[in-house]
Amino acid sequence: MKILIKSATIIDASNPFHRQTKDILLQDFQIVQIDDNIVSSDAQVIDIKDLHVSQGWFDSSVSFGEPGFEERETIKNGLKTAAAGGFTSVVLNSNPVSILSSASQIDFVKTKGLNQACALKPLGSLSSAGQGSQLAELYDMHVHGAVGFYDYQTDMSNAELLKLALQYACNFDGLVMSFPFDSKLSKVGVMNEGVVSTSLGLPGMSSTSEISRIQRDLELLKYTGGRLHIPTISCQESVELIKQAKAVGLNVSCSVAIDNLVFTDESLLDFDTNFKLNPPLRTTADQMALLEGVKDGTIDLVTSNHNPLNIELKQVTFDQAYFGSVGLETAFGALQSVMSTAEAVDALTRGKSIFKIESHPIEVGAKADLCLFSPNSTYQVKSENLISKSKNSCFLGQTLKGKVHGVIANGINTIAPK
Repeated sequence: MKILIKSATIIDASNPFHRQTKDILLQDFQIVQIDDNIVSSDAQVIDIKDLHVSQGWFDSSVSFGEPGFEERETIKNGLKTAAAGGFTSVVLNSNPVSILSSASQIDFVKTKGLNQACALKPLGSLSSAGQGSQLAELYDMHVHGAVGFYDYQTDMSNAELLKLALQYACNFDGLVMSFPFDSKLSKVGVMNEGVVSTSLGLPGMSSTSEISRIQRDLELLKYTGGRLHIPTISCQESVELIKQAKAVGLNVSCSVAIDNLVFTDESLLDFDTNFKLNPPLRTTADQMALLEGVKDGTIDLVTSNHNPLNIELKQVTFDQAYFGSVGLETAFGALQSVMSTAEAVDALTRGKSIFKIESHPIEVGAKADLCLFSPNSTYQVKSENLISKSKNSCFLGQTLKGKVHGVIANGINTIAPK
């Protein structure tokens, strides 16, 4: 099978063809030629206006509903949604509705994720059943394909457990993750604690709860060694703490949710529950520090933090609504609202090595792992156009720039012939 991609501008800063417009010929999902004008009479031709191509995108924090809450999102439809958003690999959280704390559960979701254009890479829970009291079967899950260990968005209050996890995971170079949140400092908070929360009369989530937790976790990392990933930081002090930790040689990485790069807590002035997120949207100063952290490399990854929820969990009063927004399909357009195309693509393609996931460059002989998109096309986000089974998007009604046509990856081409 041959596929010929015509007149595509390559976006890949490490590639000698970066920003050049080339034809790319694939045979059996391998790149066999990159040139100015390739002719192939027996190839499927992809010829789209303003076509750009990059390595497939990567998301380090995705939640689905399966097993247990398939009405929110099945694994199959979730991976279809991810591919539509330009992603060719995603890391699946072990979250409170779908806890993955054994090798058999890791095998289950991996099997469910087979034969999809977007590859599924599961996280195992850090603690048994996500309860925070004793370690889960870390090594067994690692052997069966877990790429890290994380109790999704859970206060890791048990410092001894985190210390033991870091020490134990050193034996097999496992990645330990700790959500930066101290629930005792935020109690029943529903948004960022500050001027806006005070004006709305809503209980706040203090940035101190994030900062103090990062400080503790970095001290534990200094003591134990190993690899620590801090997912979805949200305030400027967190950026500085991680920058300092990296400067002294600690093996720490971190991510930021795209929503925190695009919005601030002022987005909640209309009490729209789609903006009720965890971590919460914070101030403009935090937003600017996070953006700078992505651009200078302090923040290793951006994530959609995709979290599908039933409609009845959002269409309630603000304090009762669940935290979370879907975001796989809007990730690129959202990023392009705050950074250039090249910066957005860089943010979406880096960081796989943290999870020991292989990257495939755009070069002759490489496996096809490609995202095809038109960065200047605009569209309005409408619930009826979202592929995700859940429609709880904080971008509903907004016009975004940057249309994804699909991916060619993992032996599958999602771009329909014209």
